[in-house]
Amino acid sequence: MDTNKKMEKLYVTGVYYVFIILLLGIISLYFNLWLGLVEIIVAIALFIIDVVVNRFAKKRITAMFEQMTLNLGSATRNSLTDFSLPTIVIQADGRIKWYNDEFQNIFPEESLFDQAITDLIPHFPLEEARKKESGLLTDIAVKNRHFKVAGSIAGSLDEKQQEVIVLYFDEITDYIEIKNKYTNEKTFECLLFVDNYDELMESTPNASVPQLQALLYKYINDWSQANSGVLVKYEKDKYCITFEYRFLEMFIKNKFDILSKIRSIDEGNTLPATVSIGVGLNGENIQENDAFAKAAINMALGRGGDQVVIKDDEQFRFYGGATKEYEKSTRVKARVVSFALSGLIQNAENVIVMSHKNADIDSLGASFGIYRICRMHDKTVNILLETFDQTVRKMLERFENVDEYSELFINNQQASMRVKSGTLLVVVDTHKPSLVENAALLERTNQIVVIDHHRRGAEFIDHTALIYHEPYASSTCEMITEILQYTSDKMSVTKLEAECLYAGILVDTKHFTFKTGVRTFEAASFLRKQGVDTVAIKTLFQQDLTSYIRRANIIRNAEIVRDHIAISICEEQDRDVHIIVAQAADELLNIKGITASFVLCRSENGVNISGRSLGEINVQVILEKLGGGGHLTIAGAQIDNTTLEETKQQLLAAIEDYYLETTN
Repeated sequence: MDTNKKMEKLYVTGVYYVFIILLLGIISLYFNLWLGLVEIIVAIALFIIDVVVNRFAKKRITAMFEQMTLNLGSATRNSLTDFSLPTIVIQADGRIKWYNDEFQNIFPEESLFDQAITDLIPHFPLEEARKKESGLLTDIAVKNRHFKVAGSIAGSLDEKQQEVIVLYFDEITDYIEIKNKYTNEKTFECLLFVDNYDELMESTPNASVPQLQALLYKYINDWSQANSGVLVKYEKDKYCITFEYRFLEMFIKNKFDILSKIRSIDEGNTLPATVSIGVGLNGENIQENDAFAKAAINMALGRGGDQVVIKDDEQFRFYGGATKEYEKSTRVKARVVSFALSGLIQNAENVIVMSHKNADIDSLGASFGIYRICRMHDKTVNILLETFDQTVRKMLERFENVDEYSELFINNQQASMRVKSGTLLVVVDTHKPSLVENAALLERTNQIVVIDHHRRGAEFIDHTALIYHEPYASSTCEMITEILQYTSDKMSVTKLEAECLYAGILVDTKHFTFKTGVRTFEAASFLRKQGVDTVAIKTLFQQDLTSYIRRANIIRNAEIVRDHIAISICEEQDRDVHIIVAQAADELLNIKGITASFVLCRSENGVNISGRSLGEINVQVILEKLGGGGHLTIAGAQIDNTTLEETKQQLLAAIEDYYLETTN
């Protein structure tokens, strides 16, 4: 740099000398013509020489850049030139100002000097390299070679030049190839269960059962063999397959076509043949992969089956799940749960029943069912109820003058005081800790029971003593009613309790329309025998004229997307708006051609979405993309810190993603 500055000063000084000689020549013309002409000619000649010398000087400066004579001593320059790693110096704008022979070997046919680094390497993170604080350390692929690139700002060429960045390229191609080989050849565990195996065989003519069993095994075995898997059948309806990781991407790309192949089996079976698959991968060892696979298959079964769940050390991923749940004909599990629940209640100091925030009639009915079981065992019980909807409010008015329930309900503060280490906490109608009325109570006791019918999500209450989770059930009230029947041979509930349970079934089945099986009617029949007044239940759901008009306005403003999905926005915001929104979503399905509906409304912290479907579209999968959940036909989501329009755009994007994932 000192040499460059001296050269610039000498050049400027030379210009001054030429100007002085020229000026003297002009003055001399007045005294001696010939002397003046000679001086002017000399000035012109010197000017020409100066221009030529200047051009050569610029070329020499450029040569200095390329040979790193800038700010570096000869020892430093030689060490960089002979450095074994590819090395370059670039300006802050990305222009290459120097490089060694090793870097030239990466681009042997390129002219590199003064070329932009982003032209040679389009994905080069130039902005990150400009950061003075952290510098650059990244992996870059160039012409099928891989490099670890490190660099930092090394100063500027001179006071007027941009800062320069020195970059070192350490080739790691061999390491990447070994890493890819390791990744591709490591194994993952795949658990495959045939859904409702016994019910499937019962729905098949006896003569066709062997063919159905053979086809199930053939399709599963063919899928395993075609992808170099190791298949082990350890029960009549359970398989374990070990695959290499390199096949996983293809499975995902093909949307696990084994699901559709199994579903296509037709041997006279009235129930469709479906399978659930749990994949465990990226564990620290085979044992952890096995734990991940078991968690994944439990998740798949808890979500209704006919789907794949992938579990690694970070998250769950879901594929499939378009088939509706089918009711199990056996009540063995309900009887076992009833016996286990009775034992937990007897051993508890007291019982607290808790549902989700903004409790609905299904959660209230289920809570009363647990209350009746506790009273059968003479155990102290309370129901935590602080936030609830309009239907619950109407039902509670019917309990106000009954002495038996005068001290039954408690708020969050009272519940916190009553929950001890020996307390049994029964959570009904939800399995997500983020949705319960008081999540802090979950940490106060290890005796937790979860009873829920919603399709399982990635979030689940931990450290439970008993789980009764059946996504095939129409409602939690149906599940509790079955438990009640096994609690005692002479079990009976009061008329008000029976009506509350019946109302819960009625709401979640949309008056026995959706998710209604034989066991649903059997539960309703038992409750009817307990004195349910169906007319009184009908009046419970009556609305005033204002609410009816509000619901009609939501329906009128609906927008149709993809020809059969209705989306509407409710601009109003009050305490009971979510009830109107849910009813409007139900009503939209009565429009000809509409198979799914979504209604959005404002909430205290953001936006709520109610989703409904006739079964062809899985609204749960769609709303899960927005952080929600529910069932194939009924789902919801709550998105914080957003607007109605922003949420609508997110919903539209989620619908498009759903169609991309489900289109075979």
